[in-house]
Amino acid sequence: MGDPQVSQEAVRPAAVRRKIEGWLQENDEQPAIALRARPVWDGDPLLTIGGAITRVVPCPTPLAARSALHEIPDGERVVLLTELNDTELGDGILAHLSRHTVRSIDQWDLVRQMFRLKHLDPTFTDRARGGGRWIADALTEYAPAEGWPVPPGTVLTRDFALRCLTTQLLGLSDDDLDIAGLLQWTTLPQPQLDFIALPAPVIDGVTRFIADAAGPAATPVMCAVRASHGVDAIALGLLASALWPQRASAEPNTQVVVARTRLEPYFGGNRLTDTQARAFAAAAEAWVDRALDSGARTEVGRILTRAESLAAKIDADALLGGSDLLPAGFTQRLRAFADAVRLAVPASDTAMPDMVAAAQRTLGPVEQHRAGTPSRVEAARMAVRLLRWLSEADSAAPATLLAALDRQVTTDGWVDRARLDVFAGDVDPHVADAYGRLHRAVDTRRARHDEQFARLLAADTAADAEPGALLRVEDVLARVVQPIVSNERRVLLLILDGLSVAASTELAESLTRSGSWLELTPAGGVRTGVLAALPTITEVSRCSLLSGRIAVGGQAQEQANFRKRFPDGVLLHKADLRAGAGAALDTEVRTAVGDASTSVVAAVINTVDDALDRSDPGTIVWGEDTILAVKDLLTLAQDRVVVIVSDHGHVIDRGPEAIIRTTPDRDNRWRSADPAPGDGEITVNGARVAKGGGSVVLPWREQLRYGPRKAGYHGGAAPAEAVIPLIVLATDEAAIPGWSGAPVASPAWWRETVPDPEPPAPAASVRPRSGSKQPKQPVQDTVLFDLTPAMAPAATPAAPVPFQAPLVERLLASKVYQQRKDTRAPLPDERVAALLTALMAGNGRATTDTLAAHANVPAHRIAGTITALRKLLQIEGYPVLTVDADGQTVKLDTSLLTEQFELDPQ
Repeated sequence: MGDPQVSQEAVRPAAVRRKIEGWLQENDEQPAIALRARPVWDGDPLLTIGGAITRVVPCPTPLAARSALHEIPDGERVVLLTELNDTELGDGILAHLSRHTVRSIDQWDLVRQMFRLKHLDPTFTDRARGGGRWIADALTEYAPAEGWPVPPGTVLTRDFALRCLTTQLLGLSDDDLDIAGLLQWTTLPQPQLDFIALPAPVIDGVTRFIADAAGPAATPVMCAVRASHGVDAIALGLLASALWPQRASAEPNTQVVVARTRLEPYFGGNRLTDTQARAFAAAAEAWVDRALDSGARTEVGRILTRAESLAAKIDADALLGGSDLLPAGFTQRLRAFADAVRLAVPASDTAMPDMVAAAQRTLGPVEQHRAGTPSRVEAARMAVRLLRWLSEADSAAPATLLAALDRQVTTDGWVDRARLDVFAGDVDPHVADAYGRLHRAVDTRRARHDEQFARLLAADTAADAEPGALLRVEDVLARVVQPIVSNERRVLLLILDGLSVAASTELAESLTRSGSWLELTPAGGVRTGVLAALPTITEVSRCSLLSGRIAVGGQAQEQANFRKRFPDGVLLHKADLRAGAGAALDTEVRTAVGDASTSVVAAVINTVDDALDRSDPGTIVWGEDTILAVKDLLTLAQDRVVVIVSDHGHVIDRGPEAIIRTTPDRDNRWRSADPAPGDGEITVNGARVAKGGGSVVLPWREQLRYGPRKAGYHGGAAPAEAVIPLIVLATDEAAIPGWSGAPVASPAWWRETVPDPEPPAPAASVRPRSGSKQPKQPVQDTVLFDLTPAMAPAATPAAPVPFQAPLVERLLASKVYQQRKDTRAPLPDERVAALLTALMAGNGRATTDTLAAHANVPAHRIAGTITALRKLLQIEGYPVLTVDADGQTVKLDTSLLTEQFELDPQ
């Protein structure tokens, strides 16, 4: 880095300025300085630097130099540009020059001068590392007016100098010199135009430095900038996410390779490596996240549209399904999912498990897409659940009404919940067609169940036998509420008019999600339901509920009969709950709920029933956020046992699928017994029929109605109307003697995937032929709600895991495991085995509900059980068992388990 010979090129004006700045800082009193350079100057002859006026004069001869010195105006200084040496100039001229000599212009000396350091990093000139004279020239040429910052230490490093240069040229702060700042910079066109106008060596050198500083994603960005496509950098990054998917495992197909090749002109003809492209895609998606967080939704929308437009230009539209962010990618994934659903829908009654498993696999990408509308993604989840249900062979027809009622609570109510989302459909005709096919397949099986239920209901009602374990609506006060009160616990009875079993599953999840409220069942058995009075209308079934007997009437009758049953109780109807401005509940309501002398507070909440008239109950998620009165009342009732029940359920309007039969009665879902029942109807006679003189015709087919169109209906014999949900909540598990925490309520097909199965063995199922004579009705089981644990049904076991993994057997027998067992509060070996076997059956993953079901642990206790299992398995903190960020998914690292417990892998 010594003094060079005279350059054959004209001196750079910036170099002259830097030399003048150094001269002026020396406080030299000489009026002139001579610089060894070609005597050529095309710039302004007068330079103002630091307040001093300096004239630049080319001097090819001594005479020219002497003339320039002789003619210096007052207040100016002179810079002589000359190729003459000291001898050629002579002592007379040298006497007037700074340091009495001709000074050389050394670019590296200028760098030292500008950064006020004497020592330079040797790598400045290492071309292999991107060094060279271009750095010195650029630092000289583009120095800021205030000068370069002073570096730390005594040596100027190449990294520090290039960082200063890059931020100056790009207009970035030092903190923004990363891929995030670089992408933000590409949204500004003018700085990019300024950059690509720089000399090629500077562009090359700065680009290389940025790639080193900001990582592999910077290379595609800078290539796009240099190709004049920088303003599309973020859109190109999003397109790269489709052409280089992060989860791609196989070699790209021809279509992808062609699309990647067509994208190369946007990067100046450069071909991106897989590492660069995937880093570029991730950076672009991260930019979108930050923009959305800052509220720049319009700009994000513009860039997403631009990315899809670029895809169209290179004929890559069909490949956008590889993107987790582009809206067209979600559409393609959802359509691929719909194709899989269409193939999995059974032609007969039972879906093929391998086809259902294929549909499950296509659901994953739909769920992972970040542009998916939550309601559309949820509908897809529900479609898969329905396919899993259809993959199970239909069970034999229930022998008793109780069995049919339990089927509605434990299985078909969940089916109803899922099919409501599928019935609501999708805006995409391609997806809508698949959902329509699936819904019709589900309806075929559900209609068979509905008819079976209706025939059992008619036979049981006509027989008027003792109910046994069957809980009827008129018996709820005596068999549920009164025993709780008799055990000296106060009750809040919430009657949600029109709440179906399907809607109650959502409500129960919402109310128990935080853990503040626990669901209780007798002896921890499965959730059960209640049979409505007939017809299933409010004036019959709700009045019967509050009267403790079959009755017909309005609010006045309900109040009178309820007071007879509970003289110290309070019954609140819709108008009683309303409060003035600023209050969620009326003062009298708050007083009643908080009154220790009021054993039972009953509140009628009409939110669901009102929706049947004025909104769309099929698309509402029924929870504490949509039924606000429930949330408000539960806030006040922390010391009460909460019993949630309804008076009847409902079916939703089927639109063009509806079957309308005109009758004189004009009630929507029931009519008089004359004329005789037709298709989809059944005659019901008996003491529990409170209309039509004890005999009415009720439709069991959900599409059938008699009256004007509404959003939903009730009154008929479909189990969605006639089976009432029953949910009992408390803040502590010991609130009711003989009751304990409820098991996971959802059926296995709701939460567990269908594995890729072996070809299933044919399963024979025997069903009674349509129209055949019904056998004599078996006697119902014993009484359920007498608080006798021995009489409560056991929880329905989860679908069994097909095997106990050999690894689990070796673990339980291992020395390390035996040593780590907690003798104070050990997990039983059989529970550990059940948990681990369920995890291994799911390829190391399972939801908390799945684990609770397989380990026979109440739903509210599974978190503690998982914590105990983690403590048992995690030696020295190694994460053998982890819980995903969603708080619902548990993951097992079997390799780490094998290593930590010194198990021989097999």
